[in-house]
Amino acid sequence: MSKTCKQGEWVEVHYVVLTPEERSPDVPEDTKKVPLECWVKGWALSSGTVGEPIEIRTPANRVVKGTLTRVNPGYTHSFGPSVPELLPVGQELRAMLKEDE
Repeated sequence: MSKTCKQGEWVEVHYVVLTPEERSPDVPEDTKKVPLECWVKGWALSSGTVGEPIEIRTPANRVVKGTLTRVNPGYTHSFGPSVPELLPVGQELRAMLKEDE
């Protein structure tokens, strides 16, 4: 993975939204002890190096400043394993709607 990016490249930045001291007193004790962090993907507004501050423009057209963490990041999230009980729901719903026609 590249350690530098050029303006316009797809990147990811990280920043702290709230420090532990700024967290709400209503959150659980273990949550209060850590900062609320954010990782955001977007297009670099300038060239940069991993570990340094940079501004990006997100797909929602927001400008966000953070520490460059990755250049050309992919998506690694998932919705977890499939739930067998939910697999037929779409077909069942379509059949029910067709009956009502």
